[in-house]
Amino acid sequence: MAERVQKVLANAGVGSRRQIEGWIKQGRIIVDGKPAQLGDRLSGNEKIFVDGRPLRLPTAKRQRQFFLAYHKPAGEITSRDDPEGRATIFDNIRPPPHGRWITVGRLDISTSGLLLLTTDGELAHRLMHPSYEISRAYAVRLYGALTSEQRLELLSGVMLDDGSARFDEISDEGGTGANTWYRVTLREGRNREVRRIFEAIGIRVSRLMRVGYGPVSLGRLRRGETRRLSNEELEGLYAAVGLKTTGGSP
Repeated sequence: MAERVQKVLANAGVGSRRQIEGWIKQGRIIVDGKPAQLGDRLSGNEKIFVDGRPLRLPTAKRQRQFFLAYHKPAGEITSRDDPEGRATIFDNIRPPPHGRWITVGRLDISTSGLLLLTTDGELAHRLMHPSYEISRAYAVRLYGALTSEQRLELLSGVMLDDGSARFDEISDEGGTGANTWYRVTLREGRNREVRRIFEAIGIRVSRLMRVGYGPVSLGRLRRGETRRLSNEELEGLYAAVGLKTTGGSP
């Protein structure tokens, strides 16, 4: 059955569906000698070029997907190339046996913690899509403690420049001196959203770390290290977005 070009290429690990849609609009993908359009469907026999380079889609025997959890340190960016020459996560992560790593969401340069990577573009697309409401958990260090009024405001919702936002849960995690740690969860992945929610009520975050994404937890993974996802974690991720596992590498 023919499927849309962006879905086929995402499933092949070429990039996330959102990335590929952008490349199509920019004319970077050529199918059978013509620039691809968003509505085009592929049967599997087409000649495809991306940025002038031929693309060979994996055969059924090679449709194995790969997954990693990475503990991103602060100071690294999640892009592959940076005009400023800053360190990227891909300096430390080996490429997969086939396809290319797609990051599930992003962490800004100042934020550390759990980052998921996969070659399954459809899974990545759904995990990031707001409609699936995948929970993200963060450890947040603040200067001082939250008042009961501030907690209520953060849970009820604040107005940001791109709409209202709120935390689903806030729990105390202790701290020493003026520094207090909290664990917060939310079901969106807007740019710098956690920091902006606190800034909306006049609180500056001194440290931020993502500790969970859906059923996957950071656990004891050290900064700069990767680990493979377990079968249970993979099943949980696929089930959360209504997909079946595709014979990936646990």
